[in-house]
Amino acid sequence: MAETFNVACVQPNSARDAAPNIDAVGNLTRQAHDQGADFILLPESVNMMEPRGRNVREKIVAEEDDVFLAAFQKLAQELSTWILIGSIMIRVSEDQAANRSLLINDSGEIVTRYDKIHMFDVDVGDGQSYHESKLYRPGNQTVVAETPWGPAGLTICYDLRFPYLYRSLAHQGAMFITVPSAFTRVTGEAHWHVLLRARAIENGCYIFAPAQTGEHAEGRQTYGHSLIVDPWGVVLADGGEDVGVVMAAIDPAQVTKARGKIPSLAHDRELAKK
Repeated sequence: MAETFNVACVQPNSARDAAPNIDAVGNLTRQAHDQGADFILLPESVNMMEPRGRNVREKIVAEEDDVFLAAFQKLAQELSTWILIGSIMIRVSEDQAANRSLLINDSGEIVTRYDKIHMFDVDVGDGQSYHESKLYRPGNQTVVAETPWGPAGLTICYDLRFPYLYRSLAHQGAMFITVPSAFTRVTGEAHWHVLLRARAIENGCYIFAPAQTGEHAEGRQTYGHSLIVDPWGVVLADGGEDVGVVMAAIDPAQVTKARGKIPSLAHDRELAKK
């Protein structure tokens, strides 16, 4: 396990089609690499921020045919850098997609996949309603993957509101948990920072949360503020609202230190129901 490493969160304003996103996100990824990042994370829906479900159904393809995925596998190999593709929309049946996160190693190989478990079916009061379950098939498996720096647990966006998932990942050994997101501006302003810091503090782990930012197709607004949070809940980097890259040095030993100070993972108890 490396003593320290550099993590970068890429914060784009993704368009509704893959081609411009490959170029724009690719440039930001190269920028992160040039700044010394060892592990580069991209946000949710990074291949397309398409607001219309019927258009998503027309555009999505099977994983092996996805041009965004292929481009970033090639880029990871070229840069010899680990990349988390925060999520892309993948066809899994004739009428269903998966919101899928893919961890790519420095040889361009897919290390693991995670399909978003919790569907964002809400009306948050920003003039738009979201009904992910109409299009996406929810995942049903937690994922913890080995990296050169320690075990990483994978989650996506709305998963953030379900603490038991993060607890499970921590009990499975996760030292770092990824939270690629496209948080709405309304919910981001209210809850983003406090929820990410809470998940880090509760589980004594690092949180890496790359995010979409700005106004997308048909007026959808995302909050930005990609965050890197340490196991004590300290925000090491905040992307603000501009497109760009944020980076922080990560010391895996801080996970052991935080969990030693407050060993709550060892104090969990199953409660009887009346």
